[in-house]
Amino acid sequence: MAGDAMVDEVVERLLDKADASGAALLGEGGLLTEITRAVLERALEAKMSEHLGYERGDRAGHGSGNSRNGTSPKTVLTEAGAVTLAVPRDRNGDFEPRLVPKNARRLAGFNDRILSLYARGMSLRDIRSHLAQIYGVEVSPDLISKVTDAVVDELVAWQNRPLDAVWPIIYIDALWVKIRSGSVVSKPVYLAVGVDMDGRKDVLGLWVGAEGEGATTSMAVLSELRNRGVEDVCIVVCDGLKGLPDAVTATWPKATVQTCVIHREAVKKQPGG
Repeated sequence: MAGDAMVDEVVERLLDKADASGAALLGEGGLLTEITRAVLERALEAKMSEHLGYERGDRAGHGSGNSRNGTSPKTVLTEAGAVTLAVPRDRNGDFEPRLVPKNARRLAGFNDRILSLYARGMSLRDIRSHLAQIYGVEVSPDLISKVTDAVVDELVAWQNRPLDAVWPIIYIDALWVKIRSGSVVSKPVYLAVGVDMDGRKDVLGLWVGAEGEGATTSMAVLSELRNRGVEDVCIVVCDGLKGLPDAVTATWPKATVQTCVIHREAVKKQPGG
């Protein structure tokens, strides 16, 4: 497509320029940093024109009651690192761009990068070191904590959201995941996936158990699903964990318990199976 060819040509020119000048990719003066700055400043200028109702230099702005009033420097944290922008101002002082809000010191993409590193089990110290090494940005532990804490309420709301009363199928299993809790240990994360009446799959919840799979945790998971509104299930697919089928029957008496294929075949291969 013509658009893709144009983008490729621009990228090639930028890379040739970076090779010729010896510019780095990230960090202060880096290629991506400068591109990010140019794009953001161009977008801010376009928003200012939209705010005022006329383009820069247009005589239609004479006597309009508001006009451009220079720029103010502002450094924001982006996925390309720290970028210093020339943010345009208007004489009335009511220009508030959503792209770079007045009080914001980091863009949403930078927060997403922190959350991604945190989700991979990196400590606050590791995240700080990684951001400093890759982006040339010093980030305080307090900032990282604020970013990660901001999603806690959303996670709690998702984990406790009401569920449909009837589910044709619910799959229940435990995935072993390395979790940092002082030290890194392997723990089972119980996963419940439901298939609704329209045939769509939905993750109903995730629960971190103790260091061994147990019927007690499974019963707690089933009870929580029941308390969140699941009144009946046609088929529950699970492994052969001792006590789990009985727990399913106790929670949903009319449900059919189906041992998953892998565990059923494993049982068949056992002596006397």
